[in-house]
Amino acid sequence: MELSYRPFELELKHPFTIAKFSRTSTPLILLEIRHEGHTGYGEASMVPYMGESHQTAAEFLNKVDVSQFKYPFDFEAIINYLDSIASGNPAVKAAIDIALHDLDGKIQGKPCWQLLGSDPALMPVTSYTVGIDTPEVLIQKVKEAGDCRVIKVKLGRDSDKELINTIRSVTSLPLYVDANQGWTDRQQSLDMCHWLQQQGVMLIEQPFTKTDPGSNAWLSDRSPIPIIGDEAVQRLGDVDKANGIYNGINIKLMKSAGMYEAHKMIERAKELGLKVLIGCMSETSCATLAAAALAPQCDWADIDGPFLVSNNPFQIPEFRDGKWVLSNEAGLGLR
Repeated sequence: MELSYRPFELELKHPFTIAKFSRTSTPLILLEIRHEGHTGYGEASMVPYMGESHQTAAEFLNKVDVSQFKYPFDFEAIINYLDSIASGNPAVKAAIDIALHDLDGKIQGKPCWQLLGSDPALMPVTSYTVGIDTPEVLIQKVKEAGDCRVIKVKLGRDSDKELINTIRSVTSLPLYVDANQGWTDRQQSLDMCHWLQQQGVMLIEQPFTKTDPGSNAWLSDRSPIPIIGDEAVQRLGDVDKANGIYNGINIKLMKSAGMYEAHKMIERAKELGLKVLIGCMSETSCATLAAAALAPQCDWADIDGPFLVSNNPFQIPEFRDGKWVLSNEAGLGLR
């Protein structure tokens, strides 16, 4: 078993602005694990607010002993081993987990989605995200949505209604919205939920700060639109904490430390009656295919990374009728 990696800077087509910050690129780690003539590919997308960087990833990876990864892989033991090295670092742990899943599929000659029990026929449409911007740029972004059948809008500022009205001036597609912890007033937020429902909004992510479960629960109980926990839901243990506070959860592989734990989170959410949105950070086709392998088990998908970046080092997977098309190639099917 041999592990190698390299830093990579993923460039965004447009500056990406949400409620509290903006960026034009995202640091990545592109990782490979080789075993008996097969190579598994993984990716760590390290958005700044999660606290990871090229430096922290390298420091973590230099402590990883790949001799721990015996085949057939015991993914529970592997994630426990990675967590024992250091807490946090979910994105670089995800890179290892994704590469091992890709490798597992290639060794078995089966696609990852099949090994995880997904049904490609149940693939949900994925949304196309537009960050906060001027009306002119917003309109341009919506026009770039291509074959996507849902638009996801970043909110959380005083201009929320203006943003929605601008998008509605050029499209009638269903909308998802993400306040990114930007709302502060309960009654104003509830009024906004009713207004957003009239605008064709299907779900709302993380309206209040993750440290205010009371306000999030208050809104979830009253909103006509499902309220989804995002920043408040990172790893498996957070799913139970979200129950009773949110109507659903947003799972991202870069938060969950990879595919194995994301799958466990989906199963637990279903047991609790929570809806599931599978999302992404700024990612290449590698992490996109990893999330797509689990997407058919979810209610909604927001895995649009390849559409938002300008230097994806891999081919964009097949996308048809607003959905990712899962291939029968072994592993992730990455090219």
